[in-house]
Amino acid sequence: MSDQTPPERYAMLTTESVVGYLRDIDAVVAILGEPRSSWTASDIADGNLNFVFHVRSENAGVIVKQALPWLRARGENWPLPLSRAYFEYEALLREEQRAPGRTPAVIHFDRDMALTVMEHLSPHIILRKGLVRGVRYPRLAEDTGRFLAQTLFRGSDLSLDASVKRADMALFAGNDALCAVTEARVFTEPYHDAELNRWTRPQLDRLVADVRADSIHKAAIQEMKAIFMTKAQSLLHGDLHSGSLMVTQDDTRVIDPEFAFYGPMGFDTGALLANYLIAYLAQPGQATKDDDRTDYAEWILSTAAATSTEFEKEFKHLWNTERTGALFPLEVLGNADAAATDRVLSDFLADVFRDTVGFAAAKMMRRVIGAAHVEDLESIPDPDRRASREKQVIALSRDLLRRRADIASMDDVLEAAREHQIGE
Repeated sequence: MSDQTPPERYAMLTTESVVGYLRDIDAVVAILGEPRSSWTASDIADGNLNFVFHVRSENAGVIVKQALPWLRARGENWPLPLSRAYFEYEALLREEQRAPGRTPAVIHFDRDMALTVMEHLSPHIILRKGLVRGVRYPRLAEDTGRFLAQTLFRGSDLSLDASVKRADMALFAGNDALCAVTEARVFTEPYHDAELNRWTRPQLDRLVADVRADSIHKAAIQEMKAIFMTKAQSLLHGDLHSGSLMVTQDDTRVIDPEFAFYGPMGFDTGALLANYLIAYLAQPGQATKDDDRTDYAEWILSTAAATSTEFEKEFKHLWNTERTGALFPLEVLGNADAAATDRVLSDFLADVFRDTVGFAAAKMMRRVIGAAHVEDLESIPDPDRRASREKQVIALSRDLLRRRADIASMDDVLEAAREHQIGE
């Protein structure tokens, strides 16, 4: 059976059939309770790939996510392997082990059905929607910074035995189809006439042509692609944007790691930074007569800075207390060798930061001229106002990518963002 051929048991569920499927799963019955005949379901998918159902009883609910043999938004002509559900499940298990409490609890997994039943997060909302509405989240920076440090450190050679990491790399190498999606959508398709590309036309036509003619930018993007494909530092979430975070005022959860693979740490940190920067640059387009969003835009930048600070703080703590893996082991480079260990750690984090800046730039560009766009910009109804914001995203992307080797700190990134922010 090829990876593209569904198992015999596989059947695409509907809002009616998903309820019948769950009624025989004891762990779900324990949550939803009796009578089972009262359970109802709704399709709440907010993405392009999968079915997502909210199944509820009078007092409780669960989330059911099922992969399809193709890209949901495009149909059967765009096949995708069902195995992505298995890799998402395995990634969720590792994320919960490495950063406890930061992901939804897994209740049930069915590999043949490419289906995961998860905790229903309530009253959480998708972070991106909160950013569009101008909501502040006091715990966002600490929660995401710690999640990134804990998952990236504990999924790397700094923590894992070499044989364990190699075996896990071999496992997640099977998620190559989704890696290929990233390679195409982020690093290749925006820079040529690919079928799924779109942008605000005609306002951005000339700028898109200029980007595609910019050999220096395109060469730098391919350098980032090479890092993405060859630098297997840690198990990554693989798609950590503001749509992959669910938030309340006092809790942050990370969802949807179906793109998980072993790659450069800076890809996860850069993806999140890109979304902060896009949200920041979009704020003038979200302004109203009662709120020019200036203060909120600065809150977004301060959150990006605090996330980076929290990441480095927690990473350094883990370096000093949990460096039990094959790389820089404590028995060889102990904490007593303070000067040497500090230099190695500083160099390591500086390398991650360079990658962070480069990947943030790549992610920003693809959200404007590639296939997948974001609500921060798409929700601006007037095309001229939207295009003015998108031009700033493109300009900042080009600036960061070109100067990534010389940008030394998050303060430099934020200064560049402010320079490119032009009000309405």
